[in-house]
Amino acid sequence: MGSVNYLLDTHTLLWAALEEEKLSGSALKIIEDINAPLFVSAVSAYEIMFKHKIGKLEDYTYVVENYFDILDRLGVKELPVSAKHAHLAGKMDWEHRDPFDRFLAAQASVENMTLISNDPEFKGLPWLSRLW
Repeated sequence: MGSVNYLLDTHTLLWAALEEEKLSGSALKIIEDINAPLFVSAVSAYEIMFKHKIGKLEDYTYVVENYFDILDRLGVKELPVSAKHAHLAGKMDWEHRDPFDRFLAAQASVENMTLISNDPEFKGLPWLSRLW
């Protein structure tokens, strides 16, 4: 049996970078495990930069300015967006309209990853592996 790959939700990455106390014990344990394969979506990079620019993530300037250093420090690899991800994100039967969440769910599904997220919106997806 192969190891589990983990995709960090955007808020999980932000909290791992600056506010570890907001992470669940299970999430923190995985993030601190140097052997756990951790990934962050290119979608999360866009979400952080965009929301910071429009004033929704004002407290995360450090993350914006040090994004790639933070990924290196946490041992997180980048997950690019593919046409398969976009296809599933657009067609999935899920009422949730947040495009960032739709992409993360699609990526986790296509890549057979466990999404580390406390977002209750993901509970409605029985086919999605989620940890918090």
